Amino acid sequence: MSETHYRTCPLCEAMCGLEIRLEDERLTSIRGDADDPFSRGHICPKAVALQDIQTDPDRLRAPLLRSGDGWRTVGWDEAFDLAARRLREVQAAHGRDAVAVYQGNPTVHNVGTLLYAPGFVRALGTKNRFSATSVDQLPHHVAARFMFGHMLLLPIPDVDRTDFFLILGANPAASNGSLMTAPGIKERIKAIRQRGGKVVVLDPRRTETAQLADRHIPIRPGTDALFLAALVRQVLADGAAESGPFADRLAAFSDSVETLRAAVEPFAADRVAAATGLGTDTIRELADDLRTAPSSACYGRMGLSTQGFGSVCQWLINALNAVTGNLDRPGGVLFPRPAVDLVAFTSAGGSDRWRSRVRGLPEFGGELPVAALAEDIDTPGEGRIRALVTSAGNPVLSTPNGRRLEAALGGLDFILSIDFYLNETTRHAHLILPPTAPLEHDHYDLAFHGLAIRNTAKFSPALFEPDAACRHDWQIFHELHRRLARRKGLGARLERWIRGRFGPRLLLDLGLRRGPWGSALNPFSRGLTLGRLRRRPHGIDLGPLEPSLPGRLRTRGGRIDLAPERFVADLARLAASLDGAVPELVLIGRRQVRSCNSWMHNYPRLMKGRDRCTLLMNPADAA
Repeated sequence: MSETHYRTCPLCEAMCGLEIRLEDERLTSIRGDADDPFSRGHICPKAVALQDIQTDPDRLRAPLLRSGDGWRTVGWDEAFDLAARRLREVQAAHGRDAVAVYQGNPTVHNVGTLLYAPGFVRALGTKNRFSATSVDQLPHHVAARFMFGHMLLLPIPDVDRTDFFLILGANPAASNGSLMTAPGIKERIKAIRQRGGKVVVLDPRRTETAQLADRHIPIRPGTDALFLAALVRQVLADGAAESGPFADRLAAFSDSVETLRAAVEPFAADRVAAATGLGTDTIRELADDLRTAPSSACYGRMGLSTQGFGSVCQWLINALNAVTGNLDRPGGVLFPRPAVDLVAFTSAGGSDRWRSRVRGLPEFGGELPVAALAEDIDTPGEGRIRALVTSAGNPVLSTPNGRRLEAALGGLDFILSIDFYLNETTRHAHLILPPTAPLEHDHYDLAFHGLAIRNTAKFSPALFEPDAACRHDWQIFHELHRRLARRKGLGARLERWIRGRFGPRLLLDLGLRRGPWGSALNPFSRGLTLGRLRRRPHGIDLGPLEPSLPGRLRTRGGRIDLAPERFVADLARLAASLDGAVPELVLIGRRQVRSCNSWMHNYPRLMKGRDRCTLLMNPADAA
């Protein structure tokens, strides 16, 4: 029997719609869904690999317990009891913080993990929480927290309506958009030029995105903050914030323009030109383009976030979009209005409430920088980490100083990994709990609808029934939470029972009903509910992004802080870098469209072709 199903791809941020065909319950093809209102048929090579995950004989399907030099399969009840007992023993002997948690990138692609892992982590009560966030996008969240009042309030470029698009340290043509959910981004970039707009890319390398642009401007690696400070200064010197058409609107949002002006005063274009490798005229010309275009958007990503001034870069990009009059307006950058609004349901994001043990690195948003993980395990002394829980992550391969971390893992009393592969990290575990595969559980993009260039919603039910012996991610976290829970009251027990009985669908339906497009809790309302969403397998288009300030802000007084004290203070360090020696060689990273961090390397169709683990080097440098 032939069947056709429609889903959203769960492998990257683009949320591409898929058309999946089955013959007698066997997957035969995966194509782009032409009727998906957001992705409109776009697909990348990663999506096709979903069938490889489903049928991969290497994928784990039952708990594995280390036994001598090998592994043996155990039952789920035995595995849950063992995990809870060992974690309790470590914490009883050494304190709650003796257990650390690391969550990898796939966490945000899994609705069950997003909804159920936090309860488990709270039950542990540890401050040693780490994730892929701190080696990826944390500067965006820091800037958002101190400018807009919430770490998830990230302005998104309105690429479908902008007239001038400035891209720094990003390669969306390879990443399909990153903290900018934009399926088919290549065609969207081409459309800017086709309607008479302009696209400019600043990047040390001529990337795939740069090849689509009107202009590629190479910048010296690591100097983007200098360039952005000069750009903001130039725009303010040109009088955009005082006399432009959006000056009154900016004044209504913020009263910190003059503080910003004073802060960037030392960064004149002619002073930063040599350090950045850019001409003074180039900086002034780009400032003029941003200021005078009918609409413009500046966007920066990984190349900016993973350098010495990552948070300063993301702050200055937000400030630049504001002073050019392009914050919260069509064609500029706007805040999405997702059907399930995580901003309404999550904390704003704390800062520096505790610090890492060895170097004293500050917490942000409830977690510590993962760069501190290895040293907080292997440095002797009071309070060191004695046990580790990893979920959907491979920190040995994907975090700083992986060799040191791998060596440190051997000294831990207990490692629990929630993962369906033996990899560079999980092979050191004492116990592995494998969840179901992506096509075996429901899917809804809780995170990425909040980063999308258009408001949409789509629910994808499980395509395959998992083996009866398998467990979903949410079931694994729920069982661990239940065994470790310290809250014993009737209300807490009832809440855990409801969550375990009804699963993510109930929580998702409640989130939709309470969201901006929902029906509150009135079953007779015609607002968005999970039931109505399930009847629209291609998804629902909720319209373009629209202005939402000041109501969307979470700051005290509903004002934007264009010059947060912590960023302004760091400009002294930035200014000092102007007098530093220019490094002779700098290594930068790059995106690969066939790779998804470190978790898609078991599939020949993605790994075939030329070796992509290579060094690209300018011939002059090579000589």
